[in-house]
Amino acid sequence: MRVIQFFGRDAARRVGLISDCGTLVYTLRGTKRMYDLACDALRDGVRIEEIINDRRSNETDTLDHILGEKRILIPFDHPDPYHHIITGTGLSHLGSASARDAMHSKISQTESSLTDSMKMFKWGVEGGKPPTGHLGAQPEWFYKGDGSCVVNPESSLSWPAYALDGGEEVEIVGIYLISPESEVFRIGFALANEYSDHVMERQNYLYLAHSKLRQCSYGPELLLGDLPNTVAGTAKLIRSNKTIWQDAWTSGDDNMCHSVTNLEQHHFKYRDFRRPGDVHIHFLGAATGSFTKQIATQEGDTFEISSDTFGAPLRNTLAQESSGPSLPITIKNL
Repeated sequence: MRVIQFFGRDAARRVGLISDCGTLVYTLRGTKRMYDLACDALRDGVRIEEIINDRRSNETDTLDHILGEKRILIPFDHPDPYHHIITGTGLSHLGSASARDAMHSKISQTESSLTDSMKMFKWGVEGGKPPTGHLGAQPEWFYKGDGSCVVNPESSLSWPAYALDGGEEVEIVGIYLISPESEVFRIGFALANEYSDHVMERQNYLYLAHSKLRQCSYGPELLLGDLPNTVAGTAKLIRSNKTIWQDAWTSGDDNMCHSVTNLEQHHFKYRDFRRPGDVHIHFLGAATGSFTKQIATQEGDTFEISSDTFGAPLRNTLAQESSGPSLPITIKNL
């Protein structure tokens, strides 16, 4: 089951159920936000799919019109962006067969000869998929921001004036809600563009945290429930209506050195991430990106990430930031 959040032509928020054919959207009665629907499911002790089926109306829209008219919203958010926490992990994917072989060749060396990044990748390969009920190797982890850094599908990602690069990262996000009793509930998964500054990060891996403080996007559709063990898709970079880069990508447990469960466990083991009512959007690691081919993105480029598993593609255009802070920033004593 897949759902979206969108604006109707009357500019009112709606939640919609995607039809089996993937083209029609059935509006849910009395529902403006998936967050409220999920909270109702928690309160009533029922599965979220049950409430969705019960609220499905005969009012329909078409997904093409919603996307084309840019009425689409991210598929899950918190009413208060400060309780909408964006984080992620890296070095979690095995990549293509050739990349996999190259990685295994590198990590077969003595650990003392490996870079810190390769050591962490090796630990993931060796211990990132523990038996049920056990914690495996810790993954890389980063903080992205709160809900104010998220832009809707079909909208522009801002390239800050101080940034060295604006590059896509083709990913999947897990979407979670914390119950009043501090239990973690998985809502589902969505396509995502983590969008970061790869030129800065390559200067020194300790710049990773700086490189991640950018906008991001996910959606447009939310796949409820578990992530399939294999997800396959295509990523494109489009410039002046021409595809200048394209790559196939895979994700899911069968294509990762860390299981999704292990990534979840290491994120939510921290008490601060089990605060009642919070929404967590957790990036599961990049599957590919045009930066791997040393492509320099430009203003006006469009990132497109697609997978049949998730329905409609995620598209965002790169735009130069029009009103950033004047640097250096003036700091005043109070």
